[in-house]
Amino acid sequence: MVEETSEHVNMLIKVFGFVVLPASIFYVCLNYFFFRENALDSMLWGMLIFVYSSFLPDLPSIYRGKKNVRRAEELPWYKKYALLLVAPLFIGALFTGTRLRWSTNETFHNLKSLTIYEAFLFVLGFIFATLPISVSDIAKIVSLPLYGLIGYLTHLKVDRIL
Repeated sequence: MVEETSEHVNMLIKVFGFVVLPASIFYVCLNYFFFRENALDSMLWGMLIFVYSSFLPDLPSIYRGKKNVRRAEELPWYKKYALLLVAPLFIGALFTGTRLRWSTNETFHNLKSLTIYEAFLFVLGFIFATLPISVSDIAKIVSLPLYGLIGYLTHLKVDRIL
């Protein structure tokens, strides 16, 4: 567990230094010079999403069922992906003593889960956009899924899925 976490943290630091930080500075400068808007808030949210996304595929593993135990009922797809999309809520519930009787074999180390997560981030970015939507708002909406994509792909790369 410690070895795997250190691998993820080492790769996270490398990707952050060589990809995320330069792209973030470019993004903030581009928004300031072309649209005269401060994009520091969306950049900081994006960096937070990047870090979160790089650990996300492993977060719902606390609800993963045992591999050799056959359960009478498999979780419906919406419960499986609720574990992925709102994992912090389920982990918080676990720490408060609430136990759900959910268990899944889903590992979320695949491109289908990545696609669903990206769609969720896009919708989330669209919900938090101000109306009417301008060109600079489109850049902010798209930046959230891009940070998430980089983080999730970083995790899949460390686990040798890609």
